[in-house]
Amino acid sequence: MENDRFDRMQRLAGLTGMQRLKNSSVAVFGIGGVGGYAVEALVRGGVGKLTLVDPDNICVTNINRQIHALEETVGQSKVAVMAQRCRAINPQIEVVILHQAYRANTSAELLSDQFDYVLDCIDNITDKIHLLQSCYERGLPIISSMGAANKLDPTLVETADISVTKKCRLARTIRKELRKHGIEQGIKVVYSTEEFRPLTGADAGERKPVLGSSSYLPPLFGLTMAGMVIPYLIGDIK
Repeated sequence: MENDRFDRMQRLAGLTGMQRLKNSSVAVFGIGGVGGYAVEALVRGGVGKLTLVDPDNICVTNINRQIHALEETVGQSKVAVMAQRCRAINPQIEVVILHQAYRANTSAELLSDQFDYVLDCIDNITDKIHLLQSCYERGLPIISSMGAANKLDPTLVETADISVTKKCRLARTIRKELRKHGIEQGIKVVYSTEEFRPLTGADAGERKPVLGSSSYLPPLFGLTMAGMVIPYLIGDIK
């Protein structure tokens, strides 16, 4: 039965590829709509060790797009619920949960492990830039999620080096800030070329309106990220 768990993946990756996945250690920063689905695909793909980092608990507003958000999980730690789900999929997986935020002052601690790949799925721009810079300087392979909010067209999701992204407000901001640190290229991202949609359901009294999110764009971003990481770990792509 245990050998059957990854039978279909093994038919793609081969025995050597599956062993590489099993021996891989991957960190996912931000276990929300993007990160949760990335984790789901990584564990179902056969990655042997996952480190999940997120300070938040599940909120009822997460239910429309986050895979671990259910009526019975509202109020619980995102990393704890996701770790339980990982172990239910593959009891042999090693999952490290860190119920804390990535910050400049926690960076050294959170990046102290020997990760084979890092997935950046966090929202805070300051922390995001610091994480990207830190991984770049350490030579850690990283893929970053750009803006999935206020988008509806799944056919416009792309992957590219940050230096050639277009029509993404967040990517533009990240590019500008990374240049200040001497980073022009070398960071892979998932982003959408769909034009930013104006907010139609926002409360007129909101000082900083919350962006809308569909049930499928953030998950698609996360699945796409995993789809870049797994072949890399197998040795199929660089």
